Amino acid sequence: MSILVTGATGTIGSLVVQGLARAGAPVKALVRTAGKAALPPGASEVVADLTDVASMRRALASTRTLFLLNAVTPDEVTQALITLNLAREAGVERIVYLSVIHADAYTDVPHFTGKHTVERMIETLDLPATVLRPAYFMQNDRQVQAVVEGHGVYPMPIGSAGVAMVDTRDIADVAVAELLRRDRAEGPLPRITLDVVGPELLTGTSAAAVWSEALGREVVYGGNDLAAFEAQLAGFAPGWMAYDMRLMMARIQQQGMVPGAAAVKRLEALLGRPLRRYAGLVAELTAATAPQAA
Repeated sequence: MSILVTGATGTIGSLVVQGLARAGAPVKALVRTAGKAALPPGASEVVADLTDVASMRRALASTRTLFLLNAVTPDEVTQALITLNLAREAGVERIVYLSVIHADAYTDVPHFTGKHTVERMIETLDLPATVLRPAYFMQNDRQVQAVVEGHGVYPMPIGSAGVAMVDTRDIADVAVAELLRRDRAEGPLPRITLDVVGPELLTGTSAAAVWSEALGREVVYGGNDLAAFEAQLAGFAPGWMAYDMRLMMARIQQQGMVPGAAAVKRLEALLGRPLRRYAGLVAELTAATAPQAA
């Protein structure tokens, strides 16, 4: 029996597969096309699709523990609910589900409310699961690095309420720790929910200041213009997704992404180390693009 990782080729899923493989766990990476994913030693692939019930039944038949990660798609809720029902059918009693912080509060944001619907299924049926609720990914800001470095403007309209940005590597490490804890337990463990966050609250202005320090020149915050944000996203993403992200940013401006008081201590105790800070990521990004000495 093995640990099945969905979303195994994405940002978080690939890190989870690597972490489980390093730990010597029997891990299967769910992929839609055979042979396209570069997997670490010790990991194997299983070809299936979350919308294909027959293939998911086959994938779950030899699964002991499930990591359920759904990409933001129009049928995200359907994918998740079918997968959880098939997991119950297969007798899977060890689950880690990747949701989002404030899924219950951002009620007008489609992918937040979708994930909350999945959380409600887990709660109502008392599934033995860990629900991980990550905040805004620090690595999202790779998308704006060129704007920051080229124009001296931090353009993500995150406002001033405060966002506990989290490094994707920390999200993956928490997921791996919970998957191993559940997989290695003698029986199903009680359901828990964890906010997965960074150790500091960032605003548009303070994020710009971090970039200023890293680059050695002034970077200013670009402001809270959500219409411009949506228009920019719509240039390379579907319109429904650009609007979904606009709604998310509106909520971030209004409410922030602020975890409970004990969240950081709980995560650092789980990982046995400090959480990564935004300045560390920005230093990595700017070092990678800095001119090399002759």
